[in-house]
Amino acid sequence: MSGAGSRRTARSRGRPAGVDSDRDEAVRNQKPIRVIGKDRSRDHGPIRLMNVSVTKLLVLGVGFLALLFLALLFYTYSLASEEDEVARMARTSVTPLDAPKMMDLPQFQGEHRESLYWGTYRPQVYLGIRARTPQSLIAGLMWIGIKNGQYFLRHVCDDSDGLNTFGWIDHNGRDYGHQVLVDHDISLTTSFLKDRQNGSGYGGDWAVRVDVKKNDSDEAKQNLVHLFFYMADEEGNSISTGKDIDNFDGATLLTFGSRKDVGRWELHLESKDDVEIHYSGFKTPHMHNLTELVQGALAFHARTTGRLLLPDVYDDSSNVVVFQITAKLPSKLDIAFISGTGLRSSRVEERINQLRGTKLTSRLDEKQKDFEERFHNIFNLKDKVDSETIAVGRAAIGNLLGGIGYFYGQSKIALPKGFSLKNGDKFISYWPAALYTAVPSRSYFPRGFLWDEGFHQLLVGRWDISICMDIIGHWLDLINVNGWIPREQILGAEALSKVPEEFVAQHPSNGNPPMLFLALRDLANGLKENKFSAKEANEVSAFLDRAYIRLGKWFQWFNTTQSGKALNTFYWHGRDNTTNKELNPKTLSSGLDDYPRASHPSDDERHLDLRCWMFLAANCMHSIAELFGTNSGLEKEYENMAKELADFETLNQMHLDDNSGAYFDFGNHTEKASSILGKQMDIISNRTILWTDYGLRSLSRTSSMYMKRNTEHDPPYWRGPIWINMNFMILSALHHYSQENGPYKVRAKAIYDELRSNLIRNVVRNYYETGFLWEHYDQANKGKGKGTRPFTGWTSLVLLIMSETYPSL
Repeated sequence: MSGAGSRRTARSRGRPAGVDSDRDEAVRNQKPIRVIGKDRSRDHGPIRLMNVSVTKLLVLGVGFLALLFLALLFYTYSLASEEDEVARMARTSVTPLDAPKMMDLPQFQGEHRESLYWGTYRPQVYLGIRARTPQSLIAGLMWIGIKNGQYFLRHVCDDSDGLNTFGWIDHNGRDYGHQVLVDHDISLTTSFLKDRQNGSGYGGDWAVRVDVKKNDSDEAKQNLVHLFFYMADEEGNSISTGKDIDNFDGATLLTFGSRKDVGRWELHLESKDDVEIHYSGFKTPHMHNLTELVQGALAFHARTTGRLLLPDVYDDSSNVVVFQITAKLPSKLDIAFISGTGLRSSRVEERINQLRGTKLTSRLDEKQKDFEERFHNIFNLKDKVDSETIAVGRAAIGNLLGGIGYFYGQSKIALPKGFSLKNGDKFISYWPAALYTAVPSRSYFPRGFLWDEGFHQLLVGRWDISICMDIIGHWLDLINVNGWIPREQILGAEALSKVPEEFVAQHPSNGNPPMLFLALRDLANGLKENKFSAKEANEVSAFLDRAYIRLGKWFQWFNTTQSGKALNTFYWHGRDNTTNKELNPKTLSSGLDDYPRASHPSDDERHLDLRCWMFLAANCMHSIAELFGTNSGLEKEYENMAKELADFETLNQMHLDDNSGAYFDFGNHTEKASSILGKQMDIISNRTILWTDYGLRSLSRTSSMYMKRNTEHDPPYWRGPIWINMNFMILSALHHYSQENGPYKVRAKAIYDELRSNLIRNVVRNYYETGFLWEHYDQANKGKGKGTRPFTGWTSLVLLIMSETYPSL
């Protein structure tokens, strides 16, 4: 891995009024992009004079000058033309598609928008709350942890913190969550509850319960806990502190303020324990460095007093207030946020009582029971796996839903190599945009990744179809006029703070697997098979109808920019054909990063995986067109292309190696790679090729690239380790063939059962041994978890494997 928060490889409700108009205004006011071309200076060397007559010299001189003038004219024209073309490409790269926006659909307004306004939408911190608005009131939790006798402030999810485990074990994606964090000698549980009552401001109220206990009965171990809870206003509105903080007597008003969206608001604390409260107020526009602000205040005060406490200092017009709550272990705190307190009918005290003490306990218990019931009804695991395995499945969906975030900002789009703006920037900015999305990993990748999100939505779509469409709708609204979507969304200062600068800019020539089409095809098939309620069916129909134009543009981008030389062949563009530093030039845009391709990149390549993605996309577009009887002239093209890409004989001609019986990319390789279905089963189940007792390898053991470093700094990534998303796709196919009559039905079932059992057993074992789901698993070291943790992105697909729920084919 390249460093915290970035993969060296490819991972390297609505908004309040005015957001859309602000974005459109920014687009309208974009100035022409002026680029500076490459350095074209040359050393022409010495001038040699020939021994010729003056007349000939004059003639030659005039002719030479004429030729020189024409050459300079052509050169200048070519340079201007090139720079004009780059400027045009740059402008279109940051121009939104002129089509009705997904998030303007009526189903995403009103009740839906308000019900999702508040949430745990800051996945990059251990507990973070914000609203789905560009500049929100935000809240979060910090605490002081002790490791090897040293004090550390915990806030941002970071693997170096060394927590034994952390993650939401229950979360319904809407108004309830329960998280467990084990930090060496202490355990914290954080519970979140959202509520809307009469008198509430927009979005309602919410409560957080923090319960802290010692993990060891040894009295010499940590007996005190220092918790920090903060409120911060991204708009810069001032926040005030309560009057009775110094005389805490079980309950107090901590802080209050006012905003246009939620009106006047208050934050209350209740605890039956003996607690000591201190605070600091800061005036800052930077929300990504709150950890540093608190650390600085603690250190400064400790140097003068010898105590690790905040100094009870409040800057004028502070828009960030942090409260330090020190208590003996065990300790329990209830924190209640109340909106709309300025209204006559606000009923503040009554609403506070609903969000603290025994009332909060009973409501959290009810929500937990509701979650359990919903989980069992949807995934129906009772007769398929044991109780320990079910608990891992709950944690998988819980942390995936609890990791959904809301981000707002502008992506940085790279200019072509050798070009820059007049100010020296080598990038231009996308239009300001919001993204509501799940994330692969809260510690390493707490932001949106395009192809990952398609896998995430296979789960989210089964849990809550409205949230699923909301997320996909946000992604589709990011399509530009060319039909391209930036594959990695690094929006806002908090997201940028986790990514090294060299990995921030996105390249508009590079794609990413259009995995969202698989989730969308599930929606289309669900309509055909009457799987939705009447209300859901109406909303899915409206959603797919509006999405059709955007999806068509996305499809055409792939079909034109990623096409190969031959008809209906494709290859991932953007590979480096000049590098001599890599064992095999990476294909970052494919999502498979260092998976071996042709050793000498060229436009003669044909990539098998992209052919499959294009079939999926064409098939999905045809399915949607059939549903609505659309008549744009492209429907027949989608149908014909899907048929051509599904043609078995053509597939074999393009990609089947007769000697091995395996399918390969076509290209200039340094090595050469019955019934075809039977042969694929032979390859899958062969231990010398792909099979292990923990899942299938990502690359055959027989490959010369197996587990080889790509560079000194690039350890093998997709060159052997077991990835759950790829195993899930293979299981989907095996499950399909195990249900189809034919000579391989029984064998497909046997391989399917054993592979499914191996995957589940290994993921569950690792979870109980380490406390985490992992990015991938070590095929050579007894299936040990590897890469990032917790990785409840596509590794959460283990829940669908448990429930035997696969995409329809």
